[in-house]
Amino acid sequence: MKNTIVTFKEWKNSGKKLTMLTAYDYSMAKLIDEAGVNAILVGDSLGMVCLGYEDTLSVTMEDMIHHTKAVSRGVKNALIVADMPFMSYQTSVYDAVFNAGRLIKEGRAHAVKLEGGAQVAEQIRAIVNCSIPVMGHLGLTPQSINTFGGFKVQGRDADAAKKLIEDAKIIEAAGAFAIVLECIPAKLSEIITSEISIPTIGIGAGKYCDGQILVYQDMLGMFSDFKPKFVKQYADTDSIIKNAIKNYISEVQKSIFPSEEYEFKIDETTLNKLY
Repeated sequence: MKNTIVTFKEWKNSGKKLTMLTAYDYSMAKLIDEAGVNAILVGDSLGMVCLGYEDTLSVTMEDMIHHTKAVSRGVKNALIVADMPFMSYQTSVYDAVFNAGRLIKEGRAHAVKLEGGAQVAEQIRAIVNCSIPVMGHLGLTPQSINTFGGFKVQGRDADAAKKLIEDAKIIEAAGAFAIVLECIPAKLSEIITSEISIPTIGIGAGKYCDGQILVYQDMLGMFSDFKPKFVKQYADTDSIIKNAIKNYISEVQKSIFPSEEYEFKIDETTLNKLY
């Protein structure tokens, strides 16, 4: 069944939990979609897990469009949300609308996601007014990593917590259809979830959110540079992949692979004509 922003609203109202995962290419997007998630995020996290950057700041619009295109070709049912990369929307309302339009028109995304609260409300409103659905993102917003001084839990003191609640309400009023809450205390996400009418999608924000999202390389144990506290590994594919590659190397070196079953044949009569 095709998932849309209407699905998000209906599931929030019914109390059903939404599921999201990241994807950055056709084959993985196809697998994730066929498994039945509600939405796929083409995250600017691709800068770290696909391109090897230390953070998300170097990711470009061209990167995002390239990967979103690939994902869109593999998805039939999930809602595709594409991240707006650093400085693609902060500079002006015009830039925000123009770049959001590119992700929809060229990347074939169904919605865009941008980070920040009150300071990006005008951009959210303008993008929504152009009939482009917007997902907000509060808490630990990776594009603000230099301001935060690292990947740190947000909203732990009263002032910061109040600001997150206010920002969530402002983003909702601006027209966002959902908000990602990243690395904030679970009880704070419970308050935010109860005080807004749009779904909250948690990542390191506890069980009270209306849904959850993880980076697929993290939950499958494929990214070993670091493991966030909030990640549950559902498989150790790191070991599976490495062992498979080691077996391949060993069999090639021992002339076990390719064996006869993996070879193509030629008629002996034809072969004799070669000499």
